[in-house]
Amino acid sequence: MSDNLNRRNFLKKSLAASPAAALALSFEEKALLAATAKKPAAKMPGGSVKGLPMGKIGNINISRIFCGGNLISGFAHSRDLIYVSSLLRKYFTDEKVMETFEICEETGINTAILRLDEHCIRIINKYWNNRGGKLQWIAQVKMPSNDPLSDAKAAIDNGAIGAYVHGGVADRLVAEGRADLLGKAVDFIKQNGVIAGMGGHSVEVPMACEKEGLDVDFYMKTLHSHKYWSADRQPENDNIWSKTPDKTAEFMRKVDKPWIAYKVMAAGAIQPKDAFKYAYENGADFICAGMFDFQVREDVILAKDALAGKINRQRPWRG
Repeated sequence: MSDNLNRRNFLKKSLAASPAAALALSFEEKALLAATAKKPAAKMPGGSVKGLPMGKIGNINISRIFCGGNLISGFAHSRDLIYVSSLLRKYFTDEKVMETFEICEETGINTAILRLDEHCIRIINKYWNNRGGKLQWIAQVKMPSNDPLSDAKAAIDNGAIGAYVHGGVADRLVAEGRADLLGKAVDFIKQNGVIAGMGGHSVEVPMACEKEGLDVDFYMKTLHSHKYWSADRQPENDNIWSKTPDKTAEFMRKVDKPWIAYKVMAAGAIQPKDAFKYAYENGADFICAGMFDFQVREDVILAKDALAGKINRQRPWRG
């Protein structure tokens, strides 16, 4: 019997013995009991990990869902839990990262988005060279003030098949009215023969890029619903990475470039089954999702189930 089931049984017995105990339950424990009441035991969703649907960005084949790199880099959006990032850095040893990459490839995921830093450069090259891995790397790059194109150049020199400007950087430059600088980054990336993208938390980023006519190959834009408890209770302090999902979906319907949706689970607040369906239905062509090694297979099956089912999608597939 799993630890989760043992804990559920303990909680049930404790509550039966002492009704006052319910007052002391944490939110996590209440959620655990609520999940138990809805269904007797969690089980793997139906389906197979084989044959994950693919799309294209430029001339590159990319799986409809792929893995993000924040977990591997030790940067977890964990609200006010200050220990999580250090815990992740302890968990994701080189061996664990490469094991995760191997599971991704086994299940049909062929791409990862990773930061541009020495750790990621080292480990993806170690995976390629020592394990014979074929996982494609799209690099998240910044634009250092002293040399705005240096990150993009380093990513290309180290084997990235694409690069996109970090969402926080793009948010700031658009707010400052400097979309022209973003255009220089896109042009440089494309001139070097890899696909070029633009990230953004704010919908103003793709709006500005389209207005300026930037020749991006894809957009990285956040998308998630606000149907999770803390979004309503602490809207100013919570990790709401997609503040205007309806406005984003409406604008992106008119955009003919591929869209990779990220932060779709609102930093772990939304169940992947609901998050994936919501993203695909609202126009995302691809999903970038943070995944532990033990989550990869289930996430792939959930994405496949969402894509195979009835999708109420108004935006044409763009990739």
